[in-house]
Amino acid sequence: MEKILGMSISTFFVVAGIFVIWLFSCINILRDYERGVIFRLGRALPQPKGPGLIFVFKPFDQIVRVSLRTIVLDVPPQDIITRDNVSVKVNAVVYFRVFNPLNAVIQVENYIYATSQLAQTTLRSILGQAELDDLLAEREKLNKELQTVLDQHTDPWGVKVTLVEIKQVDLPQDMQRAMALQAEAEREKRAKIIHAEGEFQASKQLAEAANVLAQNPYTMQLRYLQTITQISSENNSTVIFPVPVELLAMLTAKKDK
Repeated sequence: MEKILGMSISTFFVVAGIFVIWLFSCINILRDYERGVIFRLGRALPQPKGPGLIFVFKPFDQIVRVSLRTIVLDVPPQDIITRDNVSVKVNAVVYFRVFNPLNAVIQVENYIYATSQLAQTTLRSILGQAELDDLLAEREKLNKELQTVLDQHTDPWGVKVTLVEIKQVDLPQDMQRAMALQAEAEREKRAKIIHAEGEFQASKQLAEAANVLAQNPYTMQLRYLQTITQISSENNSTVIFPVPVELLAMLTAKKDK
């Protein structure tokens, strides 16, 4: 009798221990950014659980944890041929997050890998339709177009693409040299245009000054005298400066008076 009682007590403690272990295994704590998709006998419950303390009735229930935080995906460099037949390497970064945990688990096997592959193919497709100048100057427009296309394709997976940014565009060496020569030629062109505009403005001012001087003959004589004064004050050498006959005549007429 004592032997049977002892076996019953030991069996009770074993069962109680197994029950406690099972109970703790059924208790799950989900963080604020996590949701749990519950599968009961293989069928997903319509509403994900969490955050906080949830009970999973094992072995009939299984839980799949899904993070709702934004994921930063680095798209590796892709070989792209632009619409004007220029071969470039372009890489980008994609920001996305899960907004429907149930679809992210049921509709796609691995939503991160699927989004990565979709981003690579979309990058080649969209940028291949753009010209090189647009790829370098219209990045904001292309980023928006990439984000819209990716978001449309990932929406059935419960994934929201919030932002796409083109990080770097690597050009071939010969194309870089050609663009450098083009930029240098453009700068020289602008410099020559600015110089020609300056010469044109100066010639207009000189023409206006000549017209003013021509209206009064004595004004030209005074200009000659002013020039002689400036030369004598700046240089110590002897300068032979032709004096107009009109000036001598004017001085002689004043002396006779």
